Amino acid sequence: MVKQIETVTGAISPDQLGKTLIHEHFIFGYPGFQGDITLGPFNREKAVAAGVATAEKVMGHGIKTVVDPTPNECGRDPGVLKEISEQSGLQIICATGFYYEGEGATPYFKFRAALGSAEREIEEMFLTEITAGIGTTRIKPGIIKLASSKDEITDYEKMFFKAAAKAQQETGITLLTHTQEGTMGPEQAQFLLGLGADPAGIVIGHMCGNTDSSYHKRTLETGVNIAFDRFGLQGMVGAPIDQQRIETLLELLNEGFEDQIMLSHDSISMWLGRPPVIPPAVEAAVANWHPTHLFENILPALKSAGVTEAQLDKMFLENPKKLFAAETITA
Repeated sequence: MVKQIETVTGAISPDQLGKTLIHEHFIFGYPGFQGDITLGPFNREKAVAAGVATAEKVMGHGIKTVVDPTPNECGRDPGVLKEISEQSGLQIICATGFYYEGEGATPYFKFRAALGSAEREIEEMFLTEITAGIGTTRIKPGIIKLASSKDEITDYEKMFFKAAAKAQQETGITLLTHTQEGTMGPEQAQFLLGLGADPAGIVIGHMCGNTDSSYHKRTLETGVNIAFDRFGLQGMVGAPIDQQRIETLLELLNEGFEDQIMLSHDSISMWLGRPPVIPPAVEAAVANWHPTHLFENILPALKSAGVTEAQLDKMFLENPKKLFAAETITA
């Protein structure tokens, strides 16, 4: 039986995935936005409209599927994503998972960890959402989102990694991660593999935050996939400039790692709460942080440097298909 991939409008086969952006957010809010509703109220109609506009733009470049790995506590709303998908025709894959300790909503599971029940409850949360759907929506996530801190995977974060590895073994779900400021890619991969996770069903995210090719190679040599998924985000959260990302990516492609790399932007169509005020000194650096930057600016540069259409097809089409088609069930 062919493995099915859950989208917000139902299950599809890997062959239906098509050209894919592996990491974009239609709505996102840092935990705490819920307390600022007087000045930053949520407008569902505007959120859907912004999402549909984004969907139509990327579909204009041949994109058929977008993975939205918004963590549970950062405003994940599968119902909004379903409306965007239904109105635009774009396939959207949503997540179950929690953000890294420094910017996540930690008190709930830290309290439960102190009581000794958190790891079991996190696994139960993952499995219930994967098999029965999120809340009352019946919409099932297609990935588990995991995240680690700068220079460490904290004990808090390890609870989610452990539960995710078990859930993958039981259900075959794909694991997608956040690395902070170009650190912990190899360590995330090794930790997950040590827990019994399947490297073929893992993509380590935000790897383009690091421009040291040896860091990438140590990660890739474990067999996992990686994402260069923050194109356009420069000068913030420790991000390098795009030209450095391009140079690192070209080195990896020249060394034959094209079968394990995916591309995206980590863009946000609508911020929850009040939108951030970008300092003037940073505005120019993030002017291209939008979900068509790859197609308008980065791909022409890659092609000029000798990257072929076949290599691009692997990163946008074949590699996401292999990632989600991975048969990881061992239980």
